[in-house]
Amino acid sequence: MSATTDRLAPDAERTRRRAARIGLAVTAVLVVAAMAVPAITGWEMRAGAFPPLHSIFVARVGPGTPAAILLAVVAAVYAPRAMRWPWRRLLVAVYGYGVAWMLSLATVYGIEGIGGILDHRTEYLATAREVTDFGETLRIYIDHIPLDSADNWPVHIAGHPPGALLFFVVLVALGLGTALAAGLVITLLAGTTAVAVMVTARRFGAEHYARRAAPFLAVGPAAIWMSVSADAMFAAVAAWATVLLAVAATSARFVVQSLAGLASGLLYGCCVMFSYGLPLLGLLAVTVLVLARAWRPLPFAVAGALLVVGAFAFAGFAWWEALPVLTERYWAGIARHRPGEYWTWANLAAVAICAGPWVGPGLAVAVTDAVTRGSAADTRVRRKVALLALAGLAMCIAATLSQMSRAEVERIWLPFVPWMLLGTALLPERWRRTGLIVQASFAIVAQTLLYTRW
Repeated sequence: MSATTDRLAPDAERTRRRAARIGLAVTAVLVVAAMAVPAITGWEMRAGAFPPLHSIFVARVGPGTPAAILLAVVAAVYAPRAMRWPWRRLLVAVYGYGVAWMLSLATVYGIEGIGGILDHRTEYLATAREVTDFGETLRIYIDHIPLDSADNWPVHIAGHPPGALLFFVVLVALGLGTALAAGLVITLLAGTTAVAVMVTARRFGAEHYARRAAPFLAVGPAAIWMSVSADAMFAAVAAWATVLLAVAATSARFVVQSLAGLASGLLYGCCVMFSYGLPLLGLLAVTVLVLARAWRPLPFAVAGALLVVGAFAFAGFAWWEALPVLTERYWAGIARHRPGEYWTWANLAAVAICAGPWVGPGLAVAVTDAVTRGSAADTRVRRKVALLALAGLAMCIAATLSQMSRAEVERIWLPFVPWMLLGTALLPERWRRTGLIVQASFAIVAQTLLYTRW
């Protein structure tokens, strides 16, 4: 290391520590303000008793509480050692630990905490159990979206394209149509999201940073929503679509570029048919292609996505025809009573609670590293990790500016959260050690004191 580099390294660390402190302060102020404004003013936010979360106060200690505390201790003690394990062993550990963490938090409310909400009348399962001809369902789908239509769809069916319903129809057909079975399937799929994000980072030469992010991807409050929400399944599919695109973009072989690009597009197309908000994943996809400086996979990815969307349209459901109908229903429902003056910024507080307090410091350091120029290999790698993390933030900002995400984003934005958490890998070591304890503790306290309804 040269004398110049010796002088610059401490300066860079001081800059990152300062950015981390600013990020934590901004996150804290944002969250406190989002909680305080409704409490002080009495402003009705129409999102339960504890905005910005869609939740109510219900203090509860259940069978999952001791397990969650034990897992938090294990993470704090053994994570530094586990990060040095062989790559495949680490991925298996991240997956297994992540699933255990989700299940422990869910069972704070007993066994019903695993997917119990999926049996609610507004959710997918009840409708999925009644579907006998999915082709016919597609043909009448748009007709039943309007709130004033006869036999209008329940909230989640109306609010999503039919790909989400199809997932549960398949589960029912496979004999997995109970709330518990569906919840377990979603949890097992959701556990792969952290693995996919790590694999994506590694494709860009950032294995070191993928290892550093691993504890934050496996541990944290986002797990509260991941055993109980279809959006966690959306997050997993989106993450693996991104892995495939990264593989296509970083490969020199045309056959890999084309096949992995096509497979990526198919999964991104599924995401489009899962949620009207997930075309925003295009911001992440473009980031991947820019970082790889490779555009050959793009036409194959686009073709794959269009193939999925076109297949649904051919069967009777045209996404572009459904969106304006859904928009009318959205504004005819509770959304019009949720003030945009609050939710436009409070949404970001809600997703900060979901991701955990350390998402703010991670993103702040990501901003610093994204604008840092240099020829050193580590500087270039850090910049790639930073831009992936900031792509997650960009998707959240775009979603809230659309005004089609007023409240409930702690669930809806789950596909964006793990990418933002990549920023924690850029934090100084002491910040990461402290942050892991904070993230785990925050999750346990939140699940103990709040019933999130998801």
